[in-house]
Amino acid sequence: MTKTQHKTPDLSLAVQYGMQDKDLPRWRIRRWVLAALTAAQTEGLSQVSLTIRFVDKTEGRTLNRQYRQKDYATNVLTFHYDEFAEQTGHIMGDIVICIPVLKQEARAQGKTYLHHAAHLVVHGTLHALGYDHIQEAEAREMESLEAEILERWGIANPYMA
Repeated sequence: MTKTQHKTPDLSLAVQYGMQDKDLPRWRIRRWVLAALTAAQTEGLSQVSLTIRFVDKTEGRTLNRQYRQKDYATNVLTFHYDEFAEQTGHIMGDIVICIPVLKQEARAQGKTYLHHAAHLVVHGTLHALGYDHIQEAEAREMESLEAEILERWGIANPYMA
């Protein structure tokens, strides 16, 4: 099967709101996650279970400090639990998005709130699926896939200056 012909795994998605925000794109979140699942290399996966939690700066900072030893709120954190994914065909993960950082970055980068939110949801979903950007080749692959997914909604490549 080619990249675009594979079967998209079944999705179990929970969305939590640790902070209320009238601009939260509630009805679009599932679409963004499904687009990432459809575009990603997910051969062998039959089920993906994700929780996306939108948080304030205090919770974002606490989680970043606790799990990454970085004492600031970051835009997105992804925790993936896939040690048995090859045997079970099931990936589980948590994605944490800090709303104040998302909004601050969108303003600073001249992007709309929803466009940047879509990017962070797609980015976090790809991390949950095992994509990474530590090595240069991995970064190119992940960023290219993100840009391809976002382009479907008319969202500019977030990595182009």
